[in-house]
Amino acid sequence: MDSGSDATLREPPMAGNELDTLLGALERQRGYVAWKCGNLDSAGLRATLGPSSVSLGGLLKHMAAVEANMFSVRLHGRDPGPPWNTVDWDADPNWEWRSAAEDSPEQLVGLWQDAVGRSRILVAEAVADGGLDRLASFTWPDGRTPSMRRLLIDMIEEYARHVGHADLIRESVDGLVGEDP
Repeated sequence: MDSGSDATLREPPMAGNELDTLLGALERQRGYVAWKCGNLDSAGLRATLGPSSVSLGGLLKHMAAVEANMFSVRLHGRDPGPPWNTVDWDADPNWEWRSAAEDSPEQLVGLWQDAVGRSRILVAEAVADGGLDRLASFTWPDGRTPSMRRLLIDMIEEYARHVGHADLIRESVDGLVGEDP
C-alpha cells in the first residue's frame, strides 16, 4: 500500500513493511468492532453482560474518544474537537460509557466512523512528517516521549482488548460469533 494513497488496508499484509503491517493490524481491529456493533438497534447496543456495565454502544463511543485522544491530542497536540472538548472528564471520567445509552445507533456509529476517518488523516500527516519515528506531541509523566510507532501499538492493543468484550456481548445479543463478517 502506498501510505499516501486513499487505499485503506483491511488487514496486515502477508509480508509488508512495518508501517503497512501496523496500519493493517489497526484496520483489522477496527473492522471487527464495526462488524460486532453493526446492524443492531438501540436495545442491542445497550445490552450488557453479567455484572459489567460495558455495552456495544458504550464501546463505540469509548473507541471514538480514544481515537480522538490518541491521534489528535497525543500525536499532534491538537484539540480533540466536539464532543470530547466539552466534557468535564474530571467530574465524569466515564462519560462516554454512561452517555452512550442516550444516543441512537446512527449517532454512535457516525461518531465512531467520523473519529476513525479523522484518525486516518492525522496518521497520514504524521507519516509524511517523520513516519513511525515521529515523536508525539506529549510526554509521559516520567519525561519520555513516545513515537507514532508506540501510539499505533497502543491503539491496536486498546482495540484488541475491546474486541474481546464485543465478541461476548454480541453473542449474548443475537448469537453472532466469529471473526469475519
